[in-house]
Amino acid sequence: MGNNIRNVAILGHMSSGKTTLVEGLYSTTNNTKMGSIDRKSTISDYTDEEKTRGSSIKSSLVPIIYKDYKINLIDVPGNDDFVTEAISTLSVVKGAILVVNATEGIEVETLKHYDMLKRKNIPTIIYVNKMDKSGVVFEKVLDDLYNSFGKNVIPFCYPMGHEDNFDGFVNVVELKARKYNVDKEICEDAEIYPDKRAKVFELHNRMIESVAESSEELMEKFFAGEELSREEIRQGLRAGVLNGELIPVIVGSALKKIGLHTLLDMLIDYLPDPSDLKPLEGLDDNGNTVLRKTLDDEPFSAFIFKTIVDPYSGVTSIFKVNSGTIKVGDSIYVPKLDQTIEVTSLAVVCGGTVKPIQMLHAGDIGALTKVNGLTNSMTLCNPKSHIIYKDIEYPTAVYFKALKPKSKADEDKISSVLAKLMLEDPTIELKRNAKTKEQLLGTLGTGHLSYILEKMANAYKLSVDVANYKIGYCETIKKVATGSGRYIKQSGGAGFYGVVEMRFEPADESSFSEEVFGGAVPKSYFPAVEKGFVEACNKGLLKGYPVIGIHAVLIDGKYHPVDSNEVSFKNAAILAFKDAYPKAEPVILEPIIKIVVTASSDDVGEILSDLNQRRGRIIGMDVNSVGKQKLTALVPEAEIMEYVNDLRSLTKGSGYFIREFYGYDTVPPYIDVPAFEE
Repeated sequence: MGNNIRNVAILGHMSSGKTTLVEGLYSTTNNTKMGSIDRKSTISDYTDEEKTRGSSIKSSLVPIIYKDYKINLIDVPGNDDFVTEAISTLSVVKGAILVVNATEGIEVETLKHYDMLKRKNIPTIIYVNKMDKSGVVFEKVLDDLYNSFGKNVIPFCYPMGHEDNFDGFVNVVELKARKYNVDKEICEDAEIYPDKRAKVFELHNRMIESVAESSEELMEKFFAGEELSREEIRQGLRAGVLNGELIPVIVGSALKKIGLHTLLDMLIDYLPDPSDLKPLEGLDDNGNTVLRKTLDDEPFSAFIFKTIVDPYSGVTSIFKVNSGTIKVGDSIYVPKLDQTIEVTSLAVVCGGTVKPIQMLHAGDIGALTKVNGLTNSMTLCNPKSHIIYKDIEYPTAVYFKALKPKSKADEDKISSVLAKLMLEDPTIELKRNAKTKEQLLGTLGTGHLSYILEKMANAYKLSVDVANYKIGYCETIKKVATGSGRYIKQSGGAGFYGVVEMRFEPADESSFSEEVFGGAVPKSYFPAVEKGFVEACNKGLLKGYPVIGIHAVLIDGKYHPVDSNEVSFKNAAILAFKDAYPKAEPVILEPIIKIVVTASSDDVGEILSDLNQRRGRIIGMDVNSVGKQKLTALVPEAEIMEYVNDLRSLTKGSGYFIREFYGYDTVPPYIDVPAFEE
């Protein structure tokens, strides 16, 4: 295929028409009937969960062939709960279509996806969809685009007709009109409507001026009154799109296939081919930077960006060939596994179908099936020319619930089933809270959680309930105290005799030592004393929570040559702990979470006020690469159990955050902490 490959992500807000657009492009290039979301017959929304919901959950690869070009379309979900799919996809593509719903204008996910594209410097074409719907005013949509994305936005098309009478558009670059033929359900060449001519020529001249500004030579020609050639215009526009200076806007209706041929031509003309791409950076075995060009004659390397797990057919690892070629029979090296594997089967994926192939070229996307151990972010390379690419950076789970299996059999299946789901989605987190004895499932939000539970039930016949989890409070002491423990029992025959004097001190970590002189307690009983101290720390005397941060010192004691034993000294240590604990100023500790909130500067005031009410402490403020505010705060975990939903409500869906455990802090006296329940 050489340079005739394009990898294109299709992004946008939910219900903007991304899946319908993919369906239209596939239908147009394959001359087949379009599938429908309502009929649950689309190529890219093929899972049971997507058909039930009527919206995309997983990214879906749909390759098409157009004018001898292979275009790998990747339909990306528009729901923020499934942002993992966008992150994975944007780690490999070098071109994108941002779909805008003409009836709604710029929506929350439109802005989020644009920010992601901008951070990655991915050339983008905006497709304004649903132009045939009533109430659409293109100038208003265009103003929205200018206000949101700046002056780089440039209309490559201008609509003809309006509202329900929208029936085509003018290609502003070529000054050619395309009109929708209702009977044939296709677009045909047409004359520019007289009432549109003035506006179209104004936009065309503005475009020519933008092209002229791209080089001194063209600028001189422009000011000299000479016409720029069609090729000069195309090359100037292409350069502007590739370097991010221009964002083309075209219009259409995916459902009626209006604007699709123009869009396909633009994918070829304006998005980068493999030879346009900068060399990719990786590291060799010694940690030195290595470069790979996206060319067939380079050493083979590839990057796995998506994993599909099917209960019946196993694991499918989808990868992009970054350099060289791969064919059946090749041996390839996996640096993270330090293994060389033989390629026994190679495939291309189209929606839910997998088609065997023999070879893939540089820049193309393919799949390996039934190879154990492969995961997202793994590099594949030539065994004689090692390279490893940087891992994909995924967000952390922020929404946790306690899992409640419905039976012992279900409980035994949880770990293995979630391990498979975590192969597909690295943002899923499964952890056991040792303090509360609960198994916690971490997700990106309520929608994400709902999907996971649905998938567990549908694919793996595993049903679980979820509930709010218990906060892992702890107890500790604030000052030094000593305590005595006497465990003496005589009942005829061998008895129990253990006496200890112990000092308990606040410390960073719990530990044990001894300062016994003169053999008051034999060394052989020191481990028993330590064991008693550790056991006593399992349950504090305030609310029954585990006790942390205490250094225990055995300072004195007594023993009996006959009746003393390990049990005596273990129990004596427990009694000493209970004696000292009330005198050591015990307190309840609560887990503190560090969160980093990203949001618009317009929302910062409300976010700060809200965090203050949650007893949060701001420790940092910054601005990211696309001008969003980043707030770092320390907040008690009890205050942010539902924060993912509250933040979305507060910021109308535009704010998001990541979280990590920070440490413990004393619970203020006015907070009522519940007693620990087993």
